[in-house]
Amino acid sequence: LLARRHEDVEHGTAPRIGVPEPAAMRLDGRAADRQSHAHAIGLRGVEGLEDPLQRVRPDALARVAHRDHGVRGVEGKICAAQYAREHRIPYLGICLGMQVAVVEFARHVLALQDANSTEMDALTPNPVIAMMEEQKNVTQKGGTMRLGAYACDLKRGSRAAKAYGRNHISERHRHRYEFNNQYLAQFEAAGLQASGTNPDTGLVEVIELPNHPWFVAGQFHPELKSTVEQPHPLFSRFVRAAIQHRKG
Repeated sequence: LLARRHEDVEHGTAPRIGVPEPAAMRLDGRAADRQSHAHAIGLRGVEGLEDPLQRVRPDALARVAHRDHGVRGVEGKICAAQYAREHRIPYLGICLGMQVAVVEFARHVLALQDANSTEMDALTPNPVIAMMEEQKNVTQKGGTMRLGAYACDLKRGSRAAKAYGRNHISERHRHRYEFNNQYLAQFEAAGLQASGTNPDTGLVEVIELPNHPWFVAGQFHPELKSTVEQPHPLFSRFVRAAIQHRKG
């Protein structure tokens, strides 16, 4: 956009640059009206609160936990995931958003209070998110990333499968840390379902809580395949869940 503005200034023209209204998005092939917007939950950013959950907006309709790298803000994301899970607020986790949901569940449901990702704490005794063994010997940091499209098998009847309308999908990735399958049995016994896995490696690609109105998270990046005219099915179902939550 900046390049276009500079070009217009040079030629003495006035740029007309617009962004599609969220209301113009389509949900399941139908145009959404202005009442269909979901406001994502936010953190107040107030320092010094004794209980971190006090930072979460109680009036939130839904929560999108998105991609990111590094430790900044991760504990806040974990608090937001906990709030969404405990208060049955629709939650969609994207990449790191899935990882913080896993860490939160491990800490507060599995009672692994020191659980973490090795990206945030390399010495954590419960690395529920960790780098794959074959990645550890790669010396160039960029080379440790899992990049590009990978296949994923979805469990029949899962919320993810219902959202896609099929059981076999392909999604694009950009990350280096994965769900640690050594803990998978514990998670599933406690109610967190690994509803999507890579057919070749067994890596967990999608998690969800079947007893929650909508709590779904993926290790991939659905936004890379989403457009205004054809929003990604996970986004569509998430917005629908947020609308339902608002209606009560």
